[in-house]
Amino acid sequence: METPFLEMRDISKSFNGIKVLDNVHFELKKGEVHALMGGNGAGKSTLMKILTGVYELDAGQIYINGSEVQIKTPTDAEKNGVSMIFQEFSLIPTLTVAQNIFLSREPKTAMGFIDDKKCVKLTKQLLEELDVDIKPNDVVADLGVGYWQMTEIAKALSKETKILIMDEPTSSLTKRETEVLFEFIGRLKQKGISIIYISHRMDEIFQICDRITIMGDGRHIITAETSQLDMDSVIQHIAGKNLEKFEWKERKGKSNETVILQVDNLQTNNRVNGVNFKLKHGEVLGIAGLMGSGRTETMRALFGIDPVTGGDIYIKGQKTVIRSPQDAIRSGLALVPEDRRVQGLILDLQVKDNILLPSLSKITNVLVNDKKGNEISEEWVKKLNIKTDSINKTSRLLSGGNQQKIVFAKWLANSPDIIMLDEPTIGIDIRAKVEIIDMVRDLADEGKSILLISSEMTELLAVSDRILVFHDGKVVKEFMREDIKSEEDLQHAIQGF
Repeated sequence: METPFLEMRDISKSFNGIKVLDNVHFELKKGEVHALMGGNGAGKSTLMKILTGVYELDAGQIYINGSEVQIKTPTDAEKNGVSMIFQEFSLIPTLTVAQNIFLSREPKTAMGFIDDKKCVKLTKQLLEELDVDIKPNDVVADLGVGYWQMTEIAKALSKETKILIMDEPTSSLTKRETEVLFEFIGRLKQKGISIIYISHRMDEIFQICDRITIMGDGRHIITAETSQLDMDSVIQHIAGKNLEKFEWKERKGKSNETVILQVDNLQTNNRVNGVNFKLKHGEVLGIAGLMGSGRTETMRALFGIDPVTGGDIYIKGQKTVIRSPQDAIRSGLALVPEDRRVQGLILDLQVKDNILLPSLSKITNVLVNDKKGNEISEEWVKKLNIKTDSINKTSRLLSGGNQQKIVFAKWLANSPDIIMLDEPTIGIDIRAKVEIIDMVRDLADEGKSILLISSEMTELLAVSDRILVFHDGKVVKEFMREDIKSEEDLQHAIQGF
């Protein structure tokens, strides 16, 4: 039997007397891509933070290449060949690829100055070895997102990494960039680098991973060869029960013909080139399209983030000028952005403070009414089943799915009429996805009008009454939901330009 390259035995960890990891066992073979899966709060992040030295284990042992190691700091992890690439990029856009890769570890001349030539030479050697089509002197800001990801990987491997942890590595990539990344991962495997792959995208897991480990409630649930599992069994292990699939359900409420939002020939200087559509009362209007098609940019314009350079916006029949997010909020709009951590939340604020941000005027009369604020926060934490031990907990400490629910809560507490959702389930587990899809249905049944951008075809088909296809900053096709027979039909419509 093959000896694991990495073995984490009986790992336990508690915070404030609450056990978050309970005798967890995890193994990784040399040159293996191993998926680590589980719902929000399953313990995945805590386990990886122990491996990378962010947290120190309470009990258990870690073995690398057969020898027990002590990892108490990130420096210990680096010395043992462990690196992690996080979902949020850590690159500095104004620096070159070489400068980013060797940032804070620059080679020095005999006089103690930074040796730029050696930095470029070492980067060139590394990129050639990895067969990556990037130049050392390329400025990162000028590169596509896919190349940012490659630069992050090159940066990790420059530290003689043997174990590479990848956290949602494709969340910001196009389909082609994802394919290039997967080819790259294949080359890393051949070099004997072991990869722990964290993703909620099931199709990716089954495409590139050799084995799957699933965790739940701080415990190890199952480890199996990928070929021995299917999507349904993975979902059952994650959820602990059979979850509903993303399938169309007959809506309890019906949208009516009253037009709540009308957009005529909308234009901006940022990829919006004459967008036209209508959104009805109680309707879920899905928006499909490739990255760069103008989907997100249209929502940014409607919310007053990007200046409108042409066209008209009508809300409830009245021509409306939106020059700022404040104008949009006053007009009854809300935006749940794609990047919740950067654009949707202030992570270092408490749950309560994030929820109340758009509604402060409603609870302020010279001074903020803390009692009323606490009541509102507690109400929405309960309504949306946000898992936190207190409304005073720092938002950063919650899981991705619960952070997303906070973003929903802060807008719903402000009673908007039109809710714009940009990739609302990105980077969250299957259980939280189901809850959010159900929430979208419920909001529409209550009479809210919803614009929904999603790259997940199953999600669009599960909740949309109509679907618009964007291309090159315009709406190029419109479908009634009942006219789309399959996910493949919608995918063909999106790719057909």
